[in-house]
Amino acid sequence: MKRPAISVQRLGQEGEPLVVIDDFATHPDSLRQAAVAAAFEPAGHHYPGLRAPLPDGYFRDQFPVIAESLGRRFGPHRQISVVDASFSIVTARPDALDIRQRVPHVDAYGRDRIAMVHYLSPAHRDGTAFFRHRTTGFETIDDTRAPVFFGRLQDEVAAIPPEGYILDDTPLFERIGGAEGRYNRAILYRSQLLHSGAIAADAMLSPDPALGRLTVTAFLSIG
Repeated sequence: MKRPAISVQRLGQEGEPLVVIDDFATHPDSLRQAAVAAAFEPAGHHYPGLRAPLPDGYFRDQFPVIAESLGRRFGPHRQISVVDASFSIVTARPDALDIRQRVPHVDAYGRDRIAMVHYLSPAHRDGTAFFRHRTTGFETIDDTRAPVFFGRLQDEVAAIPPEGYILDDTPLFERIGGAEGRYNRAILYRSQLLHSGAIAADAMLSPDPALGRLTVTAFLSIG
């Protein structure tokens, strides 16, 4: 049995950490079997696909490596809590995305909020990409930056409508890093980082957990 391998990248000019954990779960195939048996529903919250509940023991089993990974890379904290978590599958066609799904986004403004993605599809390498907004230079969005960023972005997307999933540099955004979605790899990053699922134009967007881009997506709070 392989031990999880933890590495860290520093992204862009702001130097935010991206933690990459390979061989994250002890039994990833069992998680895939649980996903096949799960009841998926439309995700909402602008996620372009489906979600389903996780097995009860998921965080009990994964918490030690999560805690180790967060401990020395996201500043001092005493506790970690799970805000939201689920199996997720991207299913929306590129031409069916709404405008909010065609540009990088953030999931929360506070520095105490951490996002996690656990990739569980052997057939997919579509991972996650991170971006800098060219006009403002922002790589993270907080309460102070949000009005400026969204004001500029509204005008920009009206003038240059984005198309499909964002994978790389565009006229509005510069890619500053990313992680490939290798099987049983997990990544951790601050939710305020501008990011997007790096979904290839020819990706298999099947709703079947055995075939589609299956992940666990979770949001954590540290304090």
